[in-house]
Amino acid sequence: MNDIFYKLTVSHFLILAAVLFAIGTVGVLMRRNALIVMMSIELMMNAANLTILAFARYHGGTAGLEGHSLAFIVIAVAAAEAAVGLAIVVAVFRTRRHADIDRLNLLKN
Repeated sequence: MNDIFYKLTVSHFLILAAVLFAIGTVGVLMRRNALIVMMSIELMMNAANLTILAFARYHGGTAGLEGHSLAFIVIAVAAAEAAVGLAIVVAVFRTRRHADIDRLNLLKN
């Protein structure tokens, strides 16, 4: 069972990241609910993190620490985006009683 983890290559991680990013892109383009769009953006950021960490593992050495620190920064930015975005969605929902991004014209002009 432990042998299967040693046979994983960088291409396996990149394929998984591409699939996750594609699912996130479809979620952003197809869904109209603001919360679903935010979750899809988070999925896309996690796919980018997976790519960063896959290349950090591939290069090894000191590049691994730089890749991990960059992934940590992306996680911090994603957390801030989620907090601010959720606060905006809650504020809009309280006034408009919906979170449909097609029907929102509050921030226009």
